[in-house]
Amino acid sequence: MKNNYSYIGISFVILVFGIWVVKEYQDRMESKSLIRFEKVPNFEFINQDGQLISNSFYKDKVYVLEFFFTSCPTICPIMTQNTILLQDKFYGDPRFGIASISINPSTDTPEVLKEYAKEKMITMSNWQFLTGDQTAIFDFSNNGFKLYAGKNNEVPGGFEHSGLFALIDKQGYIRSRTVRVGEHKNPIKFYDGLDIKHIQMLKEDIQLLLKE
Repeated sequence: MKNNYSYIGISFVILVFGIWVVKEYQDRMESKSLIRFEKVPNFEFINQDGQLISNSFYKDKVYVLEFFFTSCPTICPIMTQNTILLQDKFYGDPRFGIASISINPSTDTPEVLKEYAKEKMITMSNWQFLTGDQTAIFDFSNNGFKLYAGKNNEVPGGFEHSGLFALIDKQGYIRSRTVRVGEHKNPIKFYDGLDIKHIQMLKEDIQLLLKE
C-alpha cells in the first residue's frame, strides 16, 4: 500500500509539472505573436538639436515613445532611468529609436532638452527629445494615443501625464502583447514605464519586432 501511495504521489507531481510546462510553452508562443493596434498619427516636432523630426525619421525603425517633461518631480525620473535601460540594451543598433516628447514645451526648449540628455548621459543617436506647439503635443497624446496629458496647477510640477510607453513597429503601428491574469490572457496596449517587469517585456518585444 505504501508503494502505491508513493506511486500516486510521484504521478501527481509529474502531472502538475507537465501542466506547468504546457502553460509556459503556451505563454512563450503567444508572446511571440504581438498584437497590432492603430497606426501612429503623423507628427512633426523639434528635437534637442533644433532639427525637425517627423514620422519619416522612424521609418523602418522599431521605437518606443513616451511623454514627459524635464522638470517633472514625480514619475519622469523613473521613466527616464528605465528608458536608459533600453538605450543600454540596444545601443548601436540603427534599427531602434526612442522618442521622448515634452508636454511642457514652453520650458523644454531644444537647449533645455539637450542639456537634460547630457546630464542623464544619453548618447544614443536615435533617441530624440522633442518639443513644439503645446496644443499639438496635447492633441498628439490625448487623441493620438489616448494617453492623458494636461496642465494641472494642483499637482507637483504643474502637469499630469501617463507613465506608459508605446512600442511602435517598422511600419508605424502600435504593437504590444497579451499578459496572463489568473487563468486568462488579456491584451495590453502600452507598457508601464515605472514597472521593471514591463521594461523586461518591452526588451523582449523590441527584439521580436526587429526581426520582422
